[in-house]
Amino acid sequence: MKWGVVIVPLALAMGGCASVSEINETLPTMNVISGKKPHEYAQCLADKLAQSRGALQMEPHKDGVRVIVPGKLSSGPAAVFDIEDRSGGSSIKLHERMSNVPIRPRDVRNAATACISG
Repeated sequence: MKWGVVIVPLALAMGGCASVSEINETLPTMNVISGKKPHEYAQCLADKLAQSRGALQMEPHKDGVRVIVPGKLSSGPAAVFDIEDRSGGSSIKLHERMSNVPIRPRDVRNAATACISG
């Protein structure tokens, strides 16, 4: 019985589909600065997430690029990176769909961290 109480809310949280604008309304789970230019950082993300997420959607956004990461277990976006150009590199904000779920997949955050300077 206890497993049913845990599994049902988790399945509902993972199954919900959110739009890019809804994800961007959440607080960023990461807000950092990198020495890489926006397109260089975005390409690093694409390389790191190719195995687990497939092709990322990249589009121009303000003075940089927006990267939309597809869901791993459901349709729709799982995360949105807003990467803006700044002198000497870029500023990066990561918004995740399941930002308040402690057991969410960590591949996006791990790739984001690895691409900051590596």
